[in-house]
Amino acid sequence: MTIARLMLTDFRSYASATIGAGPGFVVLTGENGAGKTNILEAVSMLGPGRGLRGAALAEMARANGPGGFAVAAELAADTTGGVRLGTGTGPQTPDRRQVRINGAAASAASLGEWLSLLWLTPAMDRLFTEGAEARRRFLDRLVLAIEPGHAHHVGRYDAAMRARNKLLAADGPPDIAWLDALEAQLAQHGTAIAEARARTVVALAGRIAAEPDAPFARASLAIEGWLPGGRPLIEELHLGRPRDIAAGRTLSGPHRQDLAVTHAAKAQPAARASTGEQKALLLGIVLAHADLVAERRGQRPLLLMDEVAAHLDPVRRAALFERLGRSGGQIWLTGTERTLFDGIGEATWLSVRAGTIEPGE
Repeated sequence: MTIARLMLTDFRSYASATIGAGPGFVVLTGENGAGKTNILEAVSMLGPGRGLRGAALAEMARANGPGGFAVAAELAADTTGGVRLGTGTGPQTPDRRQVRINGAAASAASLGEWLSLLWLTPAMDRLFTEGAEARRRFLDRLVLAIEPGHAHHVGRYDAAMRARNKLLAADGPPDIAWLDALEAQLAQHGTAIAEARARTVVALAGRIAAEPDAPFARASLAIEGWLPGGRPLIEELHLGRPRDIAAGRTLSGPHRQDLAVTHAAKAQPAARASTGEQKALLLGIVLAHADLVAERRGQRPLLLMDEVAAHLDPVRRAALFERLGRSGGQIWLTGTERTLFDGIGEATWLSVRAGTIEPGE
């Protein structure tokens, strides 16, 4: 499944824009600040979640615009007719996301049934040195690309955990009946989250192990922190109430997990690898995962790669383009200069200038 046409209305720096895209590479070039990343963010909003920036919905509406925004796309597929996806907010409800699929109202989670999205951004270069929360979000994005229903469990789990934490931190004894109900939700959705993450890590680790160590460093993966023990999660939550009340927060569950990444050849944690090695590790993970998604879902994920070429040496850059071109699927790339993409071959070339998009030369 690929995007044939992308339409933006009052999104970020774009009052109105329409992009026609072919299969394979879609390359956006322009100066820093021209609005290239805004386009990738718009594409990322065609899946569940908050997009590649993780921004609030109100931030996406064009400054000095009427309020609200819209992102729509027409998908092209080999075996089915075109599909229309749309999402956005209204001027009166800037924090409420609306979704439509072929004109009918739908949930954000259902978008994952049509488009599988993966992305790499410069901010992700710090993934291995940041806190565990960023790696959990990254892991959940990997899971979501294979199992679209994962978004439902994550959303319900987070809501139940916030409610439980509020109850635990309140003055006076908690409402036991309400606590029981929240813990039942946490156990149901938390168990599903932990199992889905474990399945993805095992499958992805196997895929990575089959890859050569060059030109992208091979990573070994594991889940650390909280792990399901011998007793069910609901029992852990019940037995841990005194401890959690003292702490004012929930201390057992998949929100306490971390994705541990190691440079396999050096047996070295990714956080201690060089900047170039960390970039290569991350690329290796994403490329292997794209292959895994294609195998599991029968279609390649749509890849969004922001300024990825600028941070690679010529050898790795050529290897990246060769592998992406050989694998197929649609890949959206941004860069400041067209020369960064020498040797990429056939592509849809687009030039971005101050909120306008024109066919590239």
